[in-house]
Amino acid sequence: MKKISILWLALLVLMAQTFVYSQGYKGKGKVKGIVTDQDANPIEGVTIKLYSQRAASGFEVKTDKKGKWKAFYIRGGPYDIDFEKPGFMPKKISANINEFGKNADIEVTLQKTEGLVGTDDLKVTLKKGNDLFNQDKYEEAIQTYQTIIEKTPETFILYRNIGNCYFQMEKYEMAEEFYRKVLEKEPDDTESILGIGNTYANRGQGEKALEWYNKIKFEKISDPMVLYNIGSNFYTQGQHQEALKYYRKAVKLKGDFLDALYQLGLVNLTLENNQEAIDVFQEYLKYDLESVRADQVRNFIEFLKKK
Repeated sequence: MKKISILWLALLVLMAQTFVYSQGYKGKGKVKGIVTDQDANPIEGVTIKLYSQRAASGFEVKTDKKGKWKAFYIRGGPYDIDFEKPGFMPKKISANINEFGKNADIEVTLQKTEGLVGTDDLKVTLKKGNDLFNQDKYEEAIQTYQTIIEKTPETFILYRNIGNCYFQMEKYEMAEEFYRKVLEKEPDDTESILGIGNTYANRGQGEKALEWYNKIKFEKISDPMVLYNIGSNFYTQGQHQEALKYYRKAVKLKGDFLDALYQLGLVNLTLENNQEAIDVFQEYLKYDLESVRADQVRNFIEFLKKK
């Protein structure tokens, strides 16, 4: 089963770092997005690091005064994308970039970390843990985060970082254990709930994953990628009406979200909502006319119009 993107990382404080790779990421694609804080204010100077898994290379851009960023001339395929600025909780997400069609804007919200880690020594230690995580040295990162928690128990939110480390190591039972430690203190922590759902999804236990995803109130989910991922799990489990709800909201929030549009068309096709399927597929073709999937969409439309 394809791994679920980790949509959020836990508490981190990072300094901007040099990000230099070969030029293997070059291509014809483009993607853009915006970064805001919890109050929907744009954040200037966020470093966005895009790393192409196929090319094993990447580059970085920064947000402008409006919190917006753009990346041009990149190849398609899966990317790891990091969002970092000192004083904020960074995020690491995964995204699939369409090289020849239009990509949905990537909207990210970063939370401030002020007041959560008090002393300079602890901030240095936290940065060390973050750096180790970014270097894939997960065991060492775990030890560093645990050191902070032992000294300052109020930073229990770092259990989520530890959970993320175990998730990356594919030790999903351990990841779940530490996500649950956060929930003992913050029962409504959406990121930890989502993390547990992801651990079950990656263990091939789709029904259990959906049980956890259902704990997240639908009306409170405003991230199109989260909606898409949950919808895809419902779709895989054959719960098409539930998948329809999540895909519809993802597309409502991001009208040019190609993957969500495509899946919304498919689930309508499955449910025999023929006219909605046609409408969605035609909407898809507004943003992608040249890909292999666009050819499939045209075939779907032709088929449906003959029914």
